[in-house]
Order: sequence, then C-alpha cells, then structure tokens
Amino acid sequence: MSFLQELLLTGLNCGASDIHVMVNSPPLLRIHTVLQETDFPVVTPEGAEEMLKEMISEQRYQEFLKKRDHDFSTEVPGKGRFRVNSHFQRGAIAIAFRAIPDHVLTIDKLNLPQAVADLIRLPRGLVLVTGDTGSGKSTTMASMIDAMNKIYRKHIITLEDPVEYVLTSHKCAIEQREIGDDCPSFASGLRHALRQDPDVILVGEMRDLETTSAAITAAETGHLVLSTLHTINASQTIERIIDIYPSEQQNQIRSMLANTLQAVISQSLFKRTDMPGMVPGVELMLCTPAVRNCIRENRIFEIPNVIETSRSMGMQTLDTSITQLYFNGQISREDALAHAAFPDKLNHALCA
Repeated sequence: MSFLQELLLTGLNCGASDIHVMVNSPPLLRIHTVLQETDFPVVTPEGAEEMLKEMISEQRYQEFLKKRDHDFSTEVPGKGRFRVNSHFQRGAIAIAFRAIPDHVLTIDKLNLPQAVADLIRLPRGLVLVTGDTGSGKSTTMASMIDAMNKIYRKHIITLEDPVEYVLTSHKCAIEQREIGDDCPSFASGLRHALRQDPDVILVGEMRDLETTSAAITAAETGHLVLSTLHTINASQTIERIIDIYPSEQQNQIRSMLANTLQAVISQSLFKRTDMPGMVPGVELMLCTPAVRNCIRENRIFEIPNVIETSRSMGMQTLDTSITQLYFNGQISREDALAHAAFPDKLNHALCA
C-alpha cells in the first residue's frame, strides 16, 4: 500500500473531514473542526510530488505546474472519495483533501428543516445553498438531488468542479459533468445544458458574472437550478448577486431575481456536544410575495424581518435555528453565541 493510500485510509477511519499535506511536516487531520497531528513521517518535496502524480495524469501535472493550483477528485476504491486541491506554498507542493461521504444522507438525516425537502417539488426557479467553505453546501444539494431521484422521472445535469458525490440514476436520468474534463467552464456547461433537455441543473458554484447570468436565464426559461455561493445569509446572497452586475443593469437584475429566486438556504456547521459529529444551523428564506417585493424594490434590509415573521410558512433565521440546537442539547453556548447574527439578542434568549 502506498503512503498516499495509507494516509487517506487513516483519515477515513478516523472520521477526518480534511487532510493537509505540507512539505517539512507530517500530514495533519481535521477531526470535528480540530486540526490534529499524525504519526506519519515528515513529507519531503519528492514525497509530495510523488503523491500528486499518483492521483493525476502527466498532462494534468504539467498543467498544474503552469497554473500552480489544481482541483480534482480521487478515491480509495471501495472506501471513500476526496475532493482535492493541489497548490504551491513557499515553492513546494501542498495538497488539501476534503473527505466526501461514500453515500448521500437524506435531508432528514442532515437535520435540515422540512421546508428544504419541500423545495424538490419546485418545477422551476433558482434555489441557492450558501455558507462558508466546509459548511455542507455540496452535501445539502446532493441530498436534494438524491431525494428527487427516488420520486420523479426527470433529467438532471450537474456541473461540478470536481464531481464530489457520484450519483446513480434511479428514477431520474442523471448526468454529472466535471469542469475541465467534460466541459471547459460552468458558464459553457450551462449554455450547452439548455440544449440537452434538462429538467434540473445543478451548478457547483456561481463564481462570476457569466455563470450567474446563465443560471438566472436557465431558471427563467423553465428549469429548476440549484447552485451555491460563499455568503452567510439570504440578504448578503441577494446583494452579492446584484453587485456582480454593472450598475446600469442592476434594476433589471433585481426584477429578474425577484421573479426567479425560490429559496436561499444558508448553513453554518457546529460541533455537536451530545455525540461525535457536526450539525447545521440553518437560515431559510422562501420567496413569498413579501420577499419578492423587497428584492424588486431594493429593500433588502427588510428581508431579515420578513423571515423572522414568517415562521408559519417554514422560514427561519439562523439565530432561531441556533436557539433550537442549544436547547436540544446539541451545541455549546459558546459556539451558539460565536455564530449568532445578533449575539446580544441570542444571549438574552438563551437566558430566558
């Protein structure tokens, strides 16, 4: 067994979410948010190069040397998959691995609100899953696709960089396209996807203006589009999308977004106190007429209040979710206050 395979197996067996390989130090594992040292030997420059070449072709390796960064996926056959980023630091190769569970958890098992499960019934529109890196965005989208796959007969196209969860067609026909291998970019993949008779399109990330425009167009033309952004709540998500566009186009985009956006799911992961593992705190905004008016009329600042007063419709703020997790004994008071949108207000609620 190679050094790489042994390292990846160790990470999987320890329940590590991430593995970090850097020259002149032993590999590190992140287990339940905490970085931990390993008993593996110090990685040499030659060792890091050998590990990378074990995972990618010579052509990809030469491209990496030019671009200095490369995203891809790898697996330990029969054990698990990893999303991988190779890069240079201080002139030497470094590698970051993110473990991908070998099966897709259901929406219920992920501790997501019931209203998230209801979103898979939407025939069209834009659904966004947002949060920091490592907050479970890809896992949530995979669980939604998996739920559709068990119920509906639809054609689903995913555009991912790289492909993380390998999805098997059951009732749905699922095509997974990897950026770089199967299509040159998200924007290009989206444009061509519209000619491939899709019902649902998953876009790994709305990174730029071209991809964002193509995603909104796809949602406008009768497709259900799922995608992600690195934003922490619904208001910031909407502002981020609008700000991507030149100022002279922003009023038009507000109107388009008001018509096409269906929901924003914003996640933060918390270390559990009742058992090993992580649990998400979730803000959920559903696009009711009140929310659509706020977007159209550039009153984004009012959206948190609309969410707060629309619990009966299935919406919830992050702080409401955090409060529930705390009183259920799932997270610590320290973590609850550290992640709260309004710590003083939440502190008062926790003391009540």
